[in-house]
Amino acid sequence: MKSLIIKYKNYLIFLVLLILLITLKIINPSFIKSISFISFDLYQKTFTLKKDDSNVVIIDIDEESLGKFGQFPWNRTVFAKIIENVDFSKPKSIAFDVFFAERDKQSPEEIISAYNIIPSDVKDLQNLKDPDEVFKNQLSQTNTVLAVLGSNIPSHGNYDRSPKAKFFSKGGNPKNFTYNFPYSIGSLEKLEKSVKGLGSISFLDQSDGVIRSLPLIVRFNEKLFPTLGLELIRTGTKKKNLIVKLDEAGIKEINVRPYKIKSDPNAIMWIRYKQPIRKQYISAAKVFDGDFDESFFKDKYVLIGASAQGLFDLVKTPLGITIPGVEVHANVIENITDDNYLTRNPQIYIFELIFSIIIAIITFLFSQKIKPKFSLAIYFVSIIFVIIFGFSFFLIRSELVDMSYPIFMLTITFLTGLYFRFIEENKIALLNLQKEAKLLKERELAGGVQKSLFPDISAYENFIYAKNIPARDVSGDYFDVVSVNKDEYFFTLADVSGKGVKAGMYMAKASSIFRTLANLKFPLEKVVYGVNNELVEAKFKGMFVTAVFGKVNLATGEVTFINAGHESIMVFDKNKNFEFIKSDLPPIGIMKYFSETMVKSKTMSLNEKTFVVYTDGVTEGYLKNGEELGAEGVQKIVNNMKEVTPKSIVDSIAAELNWGAEKLRDDITCLALNLENTELIKKEKKIIKKS
Repeated sequence: MKSLIIKYKNYLIFLVLLILLITLKIINPSFIKSISFISFDLYQKTFTLKKDDSNVVIIDIDEESLGKFGQFPWNRTVFAKIIENVDFSKPKSIAFDVFFAERDKQSPEEIISAYNIIPSDVKDLQNLKDPDEVFKNQLSQTNTVLAVLGSNIPSHGNYDRSPKAKFFSKGGNPKNFTYNFPYSIGSLEKLEKSVKGLGSISFLDQSDGVIRSLPLIVRFNEKLFPTLGLELIRTGTKKKNLIVKLDEAGIKEINVRPYKIKSDPNAIMWIRYKQPIRKQYISAAKVFDGDFDESFFKDKYVLIGASAQGLFDLVKTPLGITIPGVEVHANVIENITDDNYLTRNPQIYIFELIFSIIIAIITFLFSQKIKPKFSLAIYFVSIIFVIIFGFSFFLIRSELVDMSYPIFMLTITFLTGLYFRFIEENKIALLNLQKEAKLLKERELAGGVQKSLFPDISAYENFIYAKNIPARDVSGDYFDVVSVNKDEYFFTLADVSGKGVKAGMYMAKASSIFRTLANLKFPLEKVVYGVNNELVEAKFKGMFVTAVFGKVNLATGEVTFINAGHESIMVFDKNKNFEFIKSDLPPIGIMKYFSETMVKSKTMSLNEKTFVVYTDGVTEGYLKNGEELGAEGVQKIVNNMKEVTPKSIVDSIAAELNWGAEKLRDDITCLALNLENTELIKKEKKIIKKS
């Protein structure tokens, strides 16, 4: 049993992770909802509705109106005059997204109370018209709706209000599925009793403050109220009733003839926002003055609300913009009358979950069985499939499908699988290295093993050539060339601190990491980042590597390189003009890189130029006269050469130092690169391709 657990440990961990992700989706906490909202908002941002005209107009309490009538709230006679002027144009109905919760401060009674007026003056004041009465009388003569807001706490002037709309249900009781507020906030009782409709302006709590949906029906103290937009349509179509169809799961449909609105089981409607159009608005000041065309309001649904900054009635939308709260209700009305709103099918939750589980399992299994580059391709194909699926549902059915959580779930499981694969491969590599170390009881055997790690450079010698001459049986120097495609080749030349078996093992570790990352076709910076951090984790105490990493592109003729604490790179042109490029980074394996941005590369053209890298065993090597070769000596060797090729450069330097001395001072390693033999390179590429 224990052996089975160990064998399938990765799969068991994945199973636990999968169960955790499934549980999170089922519980659906706020941060998971916010992930889903990413895709919902993306749909609307990508395919925003654009309309040139609307059957809804908004009388705007804007800055111009505040300048005319002063600080809000205004005298109720102002609103009475506004709706009187609007009603003359025969709109379908009028709704206020404004409360009138207290008596008008300019009513005679309020003035008498506020200023302690003496009795002799009271009579004259009492003869003045009460603004609330004027407003009430005007409301009673028009087809008007007042707003009501749900509340969890009692408020001043609250009373047990009743809806104007009559609800008829088929298949169940809507009260069992709708959201309930124990209290409500609205206007004065006498004003509400004089209007044709009362509509809810309640939104449900949104974790990020974005209004994506609202309840078409809510309960205030266990009484059903329609949302403001729905109530405006009801009064505008002169219907008394709202018909609610239900099944065992909840509310399915809300009818206000001739409109049939699909909803979720809790009567929630997802709003499809259009791009705001300015001509939909008219200033309240202009309406008061009668400065408008009668056709502007004719047969229109009219909303009265505020856009002025100081009135704080601005909300965020999925489009990434802020709009007046009254415009949300305008969008609701247009969605219903145009039959163009969004839906969120309850059964889609189950589908999304099953779909996410399937693609997560498939991606994880592939990550364990195939090469990382292929599993990465499967990962991206899966993401593209999810995106296409989500957008198709939105465009064809106006239905919201959560793309974000499946992609989130897919990414977590893929990275987990990739991590397991990486750990396992490293374990295998480490075990192999340990096995090799045990076999290297003699340095001669170790040297033979090490030599096998060096690439067959003859396949590339027409453009890149390198040679290593160890000072002992096992060298601490290293070079490598990795072909990633027909035009691109990674290369490196490195010098490990120390000598002998330990240095050889350290070099082998670096070689394994370099080849793995190069074959994954990572950018050069990522390769160096990975080699460094893996060597730091390997914890070869007191050891480090100076190295030059590079990538040459035969098609572009460019070389990209990074010098990490190594000897200066020698570059010269056909006229033997020399340049020495110093290191920009510390040696590899000393400290961990916390970000790939810590690694910077350089790129240069190899047009008529030669690129030469060598270890300190070259510059510190002894000539026959007993002097050190030095960088000047390398330069002199090149100057004396008639034919400059990568092979001739490396062989000439090696010949100067490996002259038969009993023991070399240090390992000699050199690499040269140029693209002068272009025809030979082309032939070489064909040979490599065939092989």
